[in-house]
Parts: sequence; structure tokens; C-alpha cells
Amino acid sequence: MMLILVPSAGAQKSRSHVIGFYNLENLFDTYHDEGKNDYEYLPEGGNQWTEAKYQKKLYNMAHVIAAMKEDNKVWHTILGVSEVENRHVLEDLVAEPEIAEANYQIIHYDGPDRRGVDVALLYKPEIVTIVESKSLPFTFDSENIKFSMTPEEQVEFRTRDILMVHCIIDGEHFAIYVCHLPSRLGGKGQDLRARGGEIIYLHSMEMMKEYPGIKCIVMGDMNDNPVDDSMAVYLHGKGTIDEVGPEDYFSPFLPMFNAGYSSLYYRGEGNIYDCILVNDNLVHCDKGSFKIQPIIKKKYYGRIFSKPFMTNQSGAYVGTPFRTFSGGQFTGGYSDHYPTYIVIKK
Repeated sequence: MMLILVPSAGAQKSRSHVIGFYNLENLFDTYHDEGKNDYEYLPEGGNQWTEAKYQKKLYNMAHVIAAMKEDNKVWHTILGVSEVENRHVLEDLVAEPEIAEANYQIIHYDGPDRRGVDVALLYKPEIVTIVESKSLPFTFDSENIKFSMTPEEQVEFRTRDILMVHCIIDGEHFAIYVCHLPSRLGGKGQDLRARGGEIIYLHSMEMMKEYPGIKCIVMGDMNDNPVDDSMAVYLHGKGTIDEVGPEDYFSPFLPMFNAGYSSLYYRGEGNIYDCILVNDNLVHCDKGSFKIQPIIKKKYYGRIFSKPFMTNQSGAYVGTPFRTFSGGQFTGGYSDHYPTYIVIKK
């Protein structure tokens, strides 16, 4: 658990906030972290990950964050990120000249993932007051899910922890969950991703009991689409506001997925793994309280942020995210995921 001091009472607080998520696609530094399988991201490793490539990667990630600020006319109040190696790369990122003025602060815990990639949260300290943060471990203690792994395999399994940040924005309590659910590698892991959704859901229900009226936001690379069980069943994600009850989540990217939107592509197929869900307290709430806003065509409550510079303009992968590596070669691109965000407003 980590406690952080409250900012000064005189800090200016906006009544409209951008809250988003971005998978940074393997933001590694050039040094080995003991106990982590990061060897391909070393100068002598498979990716020949040099300081020049690392600096280009940092610049690219900051450039996307700055481009979102240019579009929205305001910095993200909260930005969850995934596929970051350690706190050091986050400190380098927030110090990049294009975004340094945002003064982003960092919440990060070293997790058990064997490759060494973690999730983290960037936040604006003059707006967000941190009450508590913790890293929720992945466990197999479920009454509802039958796992394909043997007990011995479960003991050896390692994946990203879930980051929970309890904070206050303009007098209202929020619980923010940032996750990177287990991989689909080999066509597996549906039960594991379902368990990830269940862990978040059960913890958020406890937070709602302890802090009545708390606004809960779940974000991350789910490695699942919004229609899959991890979100639609275990997180109780609903695609329309009218469906959302006190123990449900509104899943704004579900109708967008059904309409053909994509945040990443795999084997030519579009997906939205980069999802953000909000609980009923951000949907059905009193006037003057924070509420999720429609931001696309006054119809969709989420945005997938893509610009031409972030997208392949030609070749076999035209129209898909312009990533850092392609076919094993460094391309100098951005990420294989587009960032996503929502807007809340009083």
C-alpha cells in the first residue's frame, strides 16, 4: 500500500476531465532488470535495443500524449499505461519535452510478470488527490471459474498485477483500476482473463460498500473484446446506459466494437482490447456530480485516438497502427495499440 500527500487546497480543479489508457508496446530501457526476461530489449539482444531506439520510443509515446492534449485542449487528468518495464522508463517519459509541462506524477509497482512489463498510472497532482494505491495480485481463488491449468501450473503462473488507485477528484471519491489481462498466446487464457475481470469486479464492489457513491473506472489492455466473458459476464459490462444497474458497469466500447471500430489489429481482424468501463455511479448520478459524457457523434461515450502519423499509410498493414517493430525490424513507429479515453464532467 502507498499513501501520498494531499495537494494544496488552492489547486485549480476543472469540471471536465479526460481519463484514458495507452498500451505503450514494450517501453523498455536498455539495461537488464534482475530476474526479468528482458534480454531482447538490450543492446546485444534480439531487438538490438540501443539508447537511440529507446530515445526515439520515448519521443513517440510523448508525441501521442501531446497530440491528444492538442485535440482535447487539456491534458489527461488520468492516463493508465501498460507494457512499461519499470519506474525509470516512466520517469524518462514524463520528462520528455513535449509533455513535461503536464507535470505528471507516477504510481507504479514492480509486478511478477516474467518479461517484466507492468501497468502504471500517470496523474495530474494539482487535480487528483491520492488516498491509497495498491497492487492486486492475480489469484486462482474463484468459486465460479474452472481453470484449465493444473494446481502445479497455477503455482508457477506469473502475470501482471492489477493496479488500484483510490483518489479524490473535485470532492468525489474514485477507484481507478488499471490492468493488462493475461495473453491470448496460443489461443488460450479465456479462463484467466475471466478471473482478472472477476478480481476487479469483486474488489470494486467492496469499495462501493466502504465508500457509498464512489465512482469506479476500469481500464486496460483486456486481451479481450468488450463482448467477451471477462468484461460482459465477470465485469457485468453493459452496452447501453439503460441496461446499467447498481451492480453493473457501463462498457462504452461495446457498441463501438459492434459498429466496427478497432484499437488494434491481429491477423487482419480489428479488435478493441483497450477498454474503459465505468460503474453506475458515473452513469446514473445526481446533477452536479461527475458523469460520463458522449464524445463521438453525441452517440459514443468512448474515443479511440488515431492520427495518420500513428497509422501505416501503405504496404501490407495499411490502415493499422504503426508499431515499433514489424517483421522483427525496428520501424520507428509508435505502438501496436491506439490509446482510448473517456470524458467525465460535472
